Amino acid sequence: MTDEKDLIRDDIEAYLAKYQKKELLRFVSVGSVDDGKSTLIGRILYDTGMVFEDQMAAVRAASQTDAPDLALLTDGLKAEREQGITIDVAYRYFATDKRKFIIADTPGHIQYTRNMVTGASTADVALILIDARHGVLEQSRRHAYIASLLGIPHLAVCVNKMDLEDYSKEVFDAISADFMEFGKTLRFKDIQFFPVSALVGDNVVSDSDNTPWYDGPNVLEYLETVPVFADRNFEDLRYPVQYVIRPDLDYRGFAGEVAAGVVAKGDEIVALPSGRTSKVKAIDTYDGELDEAFASQSVTIRLEDEIDVSRGDMIVKPDNLPRVTRRFDAHMVWMHERPLDTEKAYLVKHTTQTVRARIDKIYHEIDMHSLEARKTDGIELNDVAKVRLSCHRALYVDDYQRNRETGAFIVIDSLTNNTVAAGMIILEGADQNLSDVMKELHAESAMEPKTFVSPTERMERFGQKGATVWLTGLPGSGRWTLAYALERKLFDEGRTATVVSPVGEDLRSMISAAKGITDAGLINICAFPSPARKDRDELTARIGEDRVIQVYVNTDEALCRERRPDADFSGFEPPEAPDITVALDEVRIDQAVDIIMDALKARGQFEDA
Repeated sequence: MTDEKDLIRDDIEAYLAKYQKKELLRFVSVGSVDDGKSTLIGRILYDTGMVFEDQMAAVRAASQTDAPDLALLTDGLKAEREQGITIDVAYRYFATDKRKFIIADTPGHIQYTRNMVTGASTADVALILIDARHGVLEQSRRHAYIASLLGIPHLAVCVNKMDLEDYSKEVFDAISADFMEFGKTLRFKDIQFFPVSALVGDNVVSDSDNTPWYDGPNVLEYLETVPVFADRNFEDLRYPVQYVIRPDLDYRGFAGEVAAGVVAKGDEIVALPSGRTSKVKAIDTYDGELDEAFASQSVTIRLEDEIDVSRGDMIVKPDNLPRVTRRFDAHMVWMHERPLDTEKAYLVKHTTQTVRARIDKIYHEIDMHSLEARKTDGIELNDVAKVRLSCHRALYVDDYQRNRETGAFIVIDSLTNNTVAAGMIILEGADQNLSDVMKELHAESAMEPKTFVSPTERMERFGQKGATVWLTGLPGSGRWTLAYALERKLFDEGRTATVVSPVGEDLRSMISAAKGITDAGLINICAFPSPARKDRDELTARIGEDRVIQVYVNTDEALCRERRPDADFSGFEPPEAPDITVALDEVRIDQAVDIIMDALKARGQFEDA
């Protein structure tokens, strides 16, 4: 670090140029509560000289011991300091002569799983801490599993607090062997073990004389040398177009970040979804043209031909296509307090595309304690589950383990615009050729028509469920009078209800209107003549038996004939099992209304019932 400090003092521009060319490594610290994650990160920052004087002064003032509490360098929230735990993800930046680093210090509590996922989603290395006194805990396995699920290629296992176990080689070897047995089931490229004491500094930034039996690198040496450049996917060109640059009639470029692969001048490409082919004419950057660009570079590509390309399209190579599909499986982490609502549609953002989607199926949930799959009907905050999604139009995807950029997506609530979940795509089966791709691109939506507003949300808004109150009876029975009296009562109690007028309508149109009103979360009241049982069966089949209340207005037939002497009384089939029966020659209208209201409340029709 001395050479760099001299360079900063003598030639700041040269230092900045050198810094810019350094390779960047992102790593995340994970582990159980009180295993020392924040202390380890603080130790790295302190021993590499990456802490400012005012920061250390604040840490010393906040520490409750004579020695500075280095964990406070990352545990910045007041609640974290009060409880002595990490709650939010803390990001810190530092550099050495060899690399520059971004650290994500994540929580250990299971209720903050979503925070851990956020911090670990872009990491190259997962640095997991295990307390030497306690060994491999359930939480240790859980964090390693999630890190593997997120596709982090390298795992560094720090057996911490070795000073409290007299730096015992036997303790270290036993913990390493125990964890390695579990680690064989995960997808890491490599797993490295370190005996450390974050508090004292053993084997963190410098080697320790307390562990003469350990001949491996210290943690910082490992972070400086672990090969991460090769972890990127340089085989499959994936260039999601973010923006079309058209400053004048002579320039048309497509800006974006190379998500994977390499693109060079003269390369033949195909643009999705049009399927049109062309060649790369030029690759532009702010500093001038490049001969080639590779994964993680942001560039502008110009093509030899004028083909239709816009935001959300993807440029790939004809002999190396992504999977183009409207349906796929994924592991999904739910990140919002409001649970998954399978009755509504969401938005899925994948690379530069945003499409409507729904969750068709929940295969299983991952039990975060046992890491076993278990059946479930719903997903709540911090749950991890395997699901099936259907999209309004096709996405250009890869398996997450092959490409973390095109294999990841987020789920957005269309009403609140909140990010509610993060997903990792699982693909199986054979590759597609261009003909299969074009068929999928031109296919209709994989979604059935589905609202963005679910019945649950309507219930929360209106304080009631949608329902149809269908009144059946002879002509002159008083069912229309009862219908309007019920509407008045519901309105007076703050409910949302309406009577559907029958003028000029037939039974089919009345049922359609009743279904639309019920779907909207309102209470529909209708007394349209439906003398035949098959008519009423059609009604319940269309709207749903649980959403229809049949009221049989069983007024004395003689009274009905007296009221309506010109009406046709033939063909009426009384309901066999109505939900409610009232006779308006025996009870008053207001009493009949109260009977129906009681039945609605007993059904749980109203939120406060």
